[in-house]
Amino acid sequence: MTAKTHTSKKVPIPPYPGKREKGKESLIKVAALQFEPHIGDKEHSVHEGLKLIEKAGKQGAKLMVLPELSNTGYSYNTREEALALAESVPEGPTTQEWIRMAKKYDAYLCAGITEREGNCLYNSVAVVGPEGHLGTYRKTHPWNEEKLWFEQGNLGFPVFELPFGRIGCRICYDGWFPEVTAIYAALGVDILCDSTNWVVVDPLQTFKKPTAAYTAQAQSLMYSIYTICADRIGVERDCTFIGNSCIISPIGEFVAGPASPDKPELVMAEINVVAARYRNWSELNSKFTDRRTDLYDPYLGYDPATRRRKE
Repeated sequence: MTAKTHTSKKVPIPPYPGKREKGKESLIKVAALQFEPHIGDKEHSVHEGLKLIEKAGKQGAKLMVLPELSNTGYSYNTREEALALAESVPEGPTTQEWIRMAKKYDAYLCAGITEREGNCLYNSVAVVGPEGHLGTYRKTHPWNEEKLWFEQGNLGFPVFELPFGRIGCRICYDGWFPEVTAIYAALGVDILCDSTNWVVVDPLQTFKKPTAAYTAQAQSLMYSIYTICADRIGVERDCTFIGNSCIISPIGEFVAGPASPDKPELVMAEINVVAARYRNWSELNSKFTDRRTDLYDPYLGYDPATRRRKE
């Protein structure tokens, strides 16, 4: 099946605040790569991803996001199966292929991978660029049977300083915990790269309303951050994946996508990274200064002493 390209016009900078100087723009092309990995068939899965990387690179994309566990497929039956398919990062062959493509197109990739470190397995994203391996994000919140194969992420929320701005990574179920997005926003991240495998979890769910994409849209708006969601498609061991890959602006607009629920697609947009640097909604409203931490802390279990030290 041939992947089609879903593109959009460049995103204008929101009119507020007026302090922004004309010409202070950082325009880049970004892409979410939607395709169908096959469980256990790394050769096929990696090849499908490389085809879309090639296509996006030729169209000038400088930041590309691949789905969760894009090199192996998702639905493991046993830990032994996961161990057999896992690779070290960055020494493994898949990460080395991604580095090769990043150098070829002078681009940056955030790609989901089954990672092995010693006897531990992680649902991870390898972040690579022309310089090589920049770092790794490990999924903070394993979903369902992932808990049987993968450890909880232990690398925190790393921020990667790229030539055009700051990026952070999140993986699928992490998006259902708004604290993850809030932390990245507080750390000054401009673009959140979400490698995901959104799946049908309710037999009454339909593809007509991509609620997972709407969840990502709401968080982009709430935290004034770009989000690139790269989902997979297909049916794998009774799991139906819903596609709907998308690129969302800091004002909550779908600037590209949601994509098809069942076809490979290259979802691309030219975005203005500077738009994520101004998080005040008005002269008197800021998502960060308006937070009532004096009320939240007792209810959310935060340590008041920690809050006082930060102040």
